[in-house]
Amino acid sequence: MSRQIISFSRIAGIGAAGFAAAIVLGNVILAPAGLPVTGSEIGEVQAFFSAKGDLVGVASLLGPATWVLATLFGAGAVAALWRSERERGEAWSLAGFAGLLLQNTTFTGVMATRLALTSTAGHDGSATTGLWALHDALFGLNGTFLALALVGLSVSGLRSGLIRRWHATLGLAAAALQFTSATLTSVIMDEAGPLGLIGLAGWLMWVVWLGAWGLALIRLAPAPRVQPAG
Repeated sequence: MSRQIISFSRIAGIGAAGFAAAIVLGNVILAPAGLPVTGSEIGEVQAFFSAKGDLVGVASLLGPATWVLATLFGAGAVAALWRSERERGEAWSLAGFAGLLLQNTTFTGVMATRLALTSTAGHDGSATTGLWALHDALFGLNGTFLALALVGLSVSGLRSGLIRRWHATLGLAAAALQFTSATLTSVIMDEAGPLGLIGLAGWLMWVVWLGAWGLALIRLAPAPRVQPAG
């Protein structure tokens, strides 16, 4: 493995840790303020986005950096895993990277609808209702892409020896929860309830999994320096 790949793996590891920190910070800003959960009544939605639009704007500032960090993490993981995968004729890491890119795209839609809601809430009830339904659908279905990222990079990392079995098991368990939550999106959208905890549990495991991946990439041993002959 070249020294260039090792150096980039450390950047990617920092990206994974930064990605995890950014998504936690975004939730620390919005959740205590009362961000409505999937399936909430439209009155609660209107009240929150009318009164807390400034906080939504602050949280949205994290979005661009979050998506860049996620992409750096995925690219670095592929760079670290690809040689081993190619020898086995596999491409699990590419599937995981695709999941990261798709979740970036989907969550861009989630954040965009939140920003739009700050403009419509309290002024246009029908627009608020439609935007919130779109938000809930995108938010729930995003679990599909989180599951793909979790499975692809967990399987590849374990088979390549880059992550430990507990780490891969955590990723696969989180993927199962995320995929289950995504599958039940239409049911969860109908009414806020305990089914929403499935996705929350998977999300918390996803954050821990990301942090552990960051450490694995940062700790990747540098290749030995080749001394010139002479």
